[in-house]
Amino acid sequence: MIAFTVAANLMLKIGAMDPPGARFVFGVMGWKSAAGLGLFGFGGIIYAVVLRYVPLNVAQAFAAAQFVSVVLAASLVLGEPISLLRWCGIGCTAFGILLVGLSTQG
Repeated sequence: MIAFTVAANLMLKIGAMDPPGARFVFGVMGWKSAAGLGLFGFGGIIYAVVLRYVPLNVAQAFAAAQFVSVVLAASLVLGEPISLLRWCGIGCTAFGILLVGLSTQG
């Protein structure tokens, strides 16, 4: 689910940078943005299946890893600059996810 969410965000961002002539859906989005929305849909389906087996409070905490992953992808794939302060915030988020993971064992 996280991989689909990361890919969806990247596709939406790349699609948002398309020139106006490439935006064929109501003049708002092109195929890249449409693919991004589709990827969000696939991620949602996977999340719905995961919720059959995992408590919502745990699943949602692990789903928060998408925020860390999207920032990493924005930096690595899109070359977006991420300030040190933002990296500290991402580190805090990752630490919180780790705590949730540790609390589910036992």
